[in-house]
Amino acid sequence: MKHPETTDGLIEQLIDVGRTAVTRGFVLASGGNLSARLPGSDTYVVTGSGTWLDRLTPEDFTVMNLDGEIVGGSSKPSSEWKLHQRTYRVREDVNAIVHIHPQHAVLVDALGHEIRLLTLDHAVYVRSYGRTPFHPNGSDELADTAAEQAREHNCVVLAHHGCSALGEDIGMAFRRAMNLEEAATATYRALTLGDTKTTFPMTADEAIQHA
Repeated sequence: MKHPETTDGLIEQLIDVGRTAVTRGFVLASGGNLSARLPGSDTYVVTGSGTWLDRLTPEDFTVMNLDGEIVGGSSKPSSEWKLHQRTYRVREDVNAIVHIHPQHAVLVDALGHEIRLLTLDHAVYVRSYGRTPFHPNGSDELADTAAEQAREHNCVVLAHHGCSALGEDIGMAFRRAMNLEEAATATYRALTLGDTKTTFPMTADEAIQHA
């Protein structure tokens, strides 16, 4: 999935990702939100407030700048716009953020277990993940703590809430989100079998070299 060169292209890809995220059960109804920007841009598009990710249209997106100002599109951005804004401000290399509510990632984390990377794909694409304690959605606390974790990780679990996955393009952000949830699902299954230790047998750096 090549990163688009126009804002319209960004929106088209985000619409496709939103539809897939709902179909795959990563989010329900109006939960979750998506954003993307053109490389080097100080503006980004983000899904609007109350929008269902499988029913998105171009009119459902707000254009915002990194100062938190609305500069185009829908007048009502997602209540989580700060989550996207603060992360873009600390990660110049990130051009897309997928925030969804994957059930197993949230459950495993809420039960106090680490999400274990068990496969080559988990190690290569997730690599590592950060987490935040619970903060209300849309709050400065949530946005700031998630951005702080994003300095070192491309996936961040938001306790009792969901996750954010970052990427240099939309496809990579969504791929990381899907692999984080797959790793959480595998971890849950391992726990039901009584296994608390199995992980991928090499470091992420070694996995990347062998990929």
